Amino acid sequence: MSAALYNRDILALAVATADFPPLDAPRHRVSARAPLCGSAIILDLDTDEAGRIAGVGLHVEACALGQASAALLARHAAGQGLAEIRATRDAMAAWFKGEGDEPRWPGFALLVPARDYPARHGAILLPFDAAIAALEEPATAA
Repeated sequence: MSAALYNRDILALAVATADFPPLDAPRHRVSARAPLCGSAIILDLDTDEAGRIAGVGLHVEACALGQASAALLARHAAGQGLAEIRATRDAMAAWFKGEGDEPRWPGFALLVPARDYPARHGAILLPFDAAIAALEEPATAA
């Protein structure tokens, strides 16, 4: 692995998942795993009446890139709905395949060096996959 892949900024972002502890009574909770690398996440989401994300809680067991991606999701998900999260995830997956422009998600530029490491793509996409799964499920009572 390139030293540029696991740089100081990625490592700092990876530990930022601690800023988003699991929620006590989330409206949505999803557990997901990336099959290729084994990364895992438990994602809690609170949503408003319109289904937009209002709060995020995380428990992540992943490489630093997966943790960094989860932190980026948690930091910038407020106000986003299913359509926006799905569009971002699809843009990431396409960009990893060499199709389309770099995704427009705040902080994504830190993950750009991972493009050359396909084995890490699943860990980076995992938090967004989990958010999509959570938002597709009916919310529990608040």
